[in-house]
Amino acid sequence: MDLFEYSSSMSREKESPLASRMRPTTLDEIVGQQDIIGKDKMLYRAIKADRLSSVIFFGPPGTGKTTLAKVIANSTSCEFKSINATCAGKKDMEDVVEEAKRIYGGFGKRTILFIDEIHRFNKGQQDFLLPFVEDGTIILIGATTENPYFEVNSALISRSLIFELHPLSKDDIKTLINRAVTDKQKGVGGFDLELTEEALDFIADTANGDARNALNAIELAALTTEKSEDGKVHVDLNVAAECIRKRAINYDKNGDSHYDTISAFIKSMRGSDPDAAVYYLARMLYAGEDIKFIARRIMICAAEDVSLADPNALTVAVAAAQAVERLGMPEARIVLSEAAIYVATAPKSNSAICAIDSALNEVSSGITPRVPTHLMDSHYKGAAKLGHGLGYVYPHDYEDHYYPQQYLPDALKDTRFYNPGELGHEAGAAKRLKDIKSRY
Repeated sequence: MDLFEYSSSMSREKESPLASRMRPTTLDEIVGQQDIIGKDKMLYRAIKADRLSSVIFFGPPGTGKTTLAKVIANSTSCEFKSINATCAGKKDMEDVVEEAKRIYGGFGKRTILFIDEIHRFNKGQQDFLLPFVEDGTIILIGATTENPYFEVNSALISRSLIFELHPLSKDDIKTLINRAVTDKQKGVGGFDLELTEEALDFIADTANGDARNALNAIELAALTTEKSEDGKVHVDLNVAAECIRKRAINYDKNGDSHYDTISAFIKSMRGSDPDAAVYYLARMLYAGEDIKFIARRIMICAAEDVSLADPNALTVAVAAAQAVERLGMPEARIVLSEAAIYVATAPKSNSAICAIDSALNEVSSGITPRVPTHLMDSHYKGAAKLGHGLGYVYPHDYEDHYYPQQYLPDALKDTRFYNPGELGHEAGAAKRLKDIKSRY
């Protein structure tokens, strides 16, 4: 690097965003994620000993994936190369691999390749890395906001250790904010910024575990707030609210957060917790989830988990699905809320799904006993000669519109597929059946 390149590099570093300038350079400077990089943890020891194998870090934005890679770069004796999958291609990886081979052959040094946003590479690009990860030409560090089990080739997964990074705690965010406010070299300490406790608490809470989001807010406050008469930049709750207006939630409609949230939504309705159901509904709506998809899940829950304990639940859910298609947002939020609350508060039964699954298991066993003769169709020509339908009793001709006759095949005549629940409408229906049959 010549003098001009060095000067340009220093200028870029000085003018880079606060979140970038405040990145830790050592393991001990990292805040949070102690479950994977605590001093007694394997990853900490591997980095310290410079014995790292291929790893993939995944987690929401602002949780420290790139930071960990930078720390590893500062800690290792290996050659360190970095590319971003959003703008790099196979040619970039080929260049890195060729350089890695040359360095290893000439100096015996291995190369660590950090690929940010690795999920952006297609299958072919990911496959290209396999032999070089396998033979140790490169040590791969991948970073992704997506669950790698969805987005990264299984072959790469099997050759890497997977570490999940979680959103930082509110106290972790506060620690980072205070560090930035007091640091005069890399932070905003030169602005003589004073942050009220309410503002600090608000930014730490609203950042939603994203360190970058919090530091961006602090930088914006420092750069846009005029100094007071005492020469200080005072950041109160109002200023903080202006600098971090909308909480960003971690939700990818094609990734694991999509499945986790819809799973929590369904389980909350099944568990008769309307508050949780509405909360997860709000998270999905806020993130822009497909309202027709949500409506379909409510219909499924109404049929599967409420079932005959309240048959009206499915009617409500189907009506909600139709209304959602016709109304769209924002009115659809009301319809979905009504349906979700109805299903959550309705009495529960899974007897219908148990009945059909039990019957399907019986049918799929390969044994298909003959339909009883008296239940066979008697309307076609020649049916009478075969005796089909002979002996069938029309139930409506009898009291309670019931007559005790066998409907299941002989081999299954004592089998019970449907076991009614004891709640709501189903309890009454079960009692009615029991009462009728006991009289015959």
